[in-house]
Amino acid sequence: MTATGFSHSFTVRLHDIDAAGILFYGHLFRHAHDAYEGFMAAIGFPLHRLLAAGDCPLPLVHAEADYRQPLRHGDKIRVALGVLAIGRTSFTLEYRFLDEGERERARAKTVHVRLGQDRTTGAPLPEELVRALDPWLTGT
Repeated sequence: MTATGFSHSFTVRLHDIDAAGILFYGHLFRHAHDAYEGFMAAIGFPLHRLLAAGDCPLPLVHAEADYRQPLRHGDKIRVALGVLAIGRTSFTLEYRFLDEGERERARAKTVHVRLGQDRTTGAPLPEELVRALDPWLTGT
């Protein structure tokens, strides 16, 4: 964790790449999710606890990515995670995939919504979660 955002690092592994030798596009979201899990634990909302309690499901309802430069086997990547927006029932996260030279190789965004007890409609985010997310707003 840094003052400017949460970071998660990984190395592109052989099982991450496709026949062209670059990161298979869908694997970007697996690494984004790893960063999300680490972030939620760091702010006091570990996913295993949320899942066990069952009262605050936060499913992903939107995901998008832009691929700027190929990520290749052996590349060391830092995922810089920030909060783009906090709404009444949802929050939006941004993931910047940076190489060792801090060049942006890819960017992703995910939107998570808290579901109500009926599991079909949104419910207000818990105030504690809003307070935990707020310091990480990036303003971009």
